[in-house]
Amino acid sequence: MSHMVIANRLHDGLVVFLAADGSWVDSIARGWLAEDEPDRTRALQRSMEAQYANQVIGPDLIEVTEQHGVRMPVSIREAIRAAGPTVQTGRNA
Repeated sequence: MSHMVIANRLHDGLVVFLAADGSWVDSIARGWLAEDEPDRTRALQRSMEAQYANQVIGPDLIEVTEQHGVRMPVSIREAIRAAGPTVQTGRNA
């Protein structure tokens, strides 16, 4: 099974995924799929470095499956998290 790192961007709280180049992307489709143990270890190390640098918070390695060309977290909790906020984030003054 494939894995990827999910986290929340620190400056705005949005869900982001670690990309292969070490950047953080807001699309699960553009996230880095860690296919083996060395990749998973590298992905977690990069995500912890980003957390220490105050770029993200709560990085976590999640299992991901692909169905009909669409990546989805295996866990219901992470599927909800990956889909974005479940409440409106804007405010009317």
